[in-house]
Amino acid sequence: MELLEEYIRKNGAVKEGNVLKVDSFLNHQMDVKLFAAMGREWKRLFADAPINKILTIEASGIGIACVVAEAFDVPVVFAKKAQSINIDGAVYAAKVQSFTHKRVYDVIVSKKFLSPDDHILVIDDFLANGCAVNGLLDIIEESGATLEGVGIAIEKGFQEGGKLLRERGVRLESLAIVDAMDAATGSLTFRR
Repeated sequence: MELLEEYIRKNGAVKEGNVLKVDSFLNHQMDVKLFAAMGREWKRLFADAPINKILTIEASGIGIACVVAEAFDVPVVFAKKAQSINIDGAVYAAKVQSFTHKRVYDVIVSKKFLSPDDHILVIDDFLANGCAVNGLLDIIEESGATLEGVGIAIEKGFQEGGKLLRERGVRLESLAIVDAMDAATGSLTFRR
């Protein structure tokens, strides 16, 4: 998606450790007009799929997922990274390692929000090694729901997550794929 690539070039910053800082428009301060354009693009890409729920993981995916859900006119469910007193009853759970936080989370979704009748589109801001998405796929499988696909704002194409998901047969639609980043020069190369 050319618009997202423009935002990344103009407002993103490459940091050491393969970190792409996009907090001015994607995952801290959020540009809702950009999100709306992303939602329309995923709606176009998945127009043939009977999606009835969007699934994401807290926290950075929630804002994007909400706007995407509006484009599809469906609800959003998000996996929580901690049990709270607000979640009652049985839950689906998976372990997820965070690339940016360098820790493992037990993520949970209440069983009352996912069922075998659901057709799920997973939405997230980044795909690096695929740990978050794989955790969500485990939850979807456990629930008996149908995975219709995965929508990622920014995929780090030089890391293995996207490749492994595609090899697994997952329908993956990344709006921007960064093939190379250089922290010393701040340069980025996008896949076309």
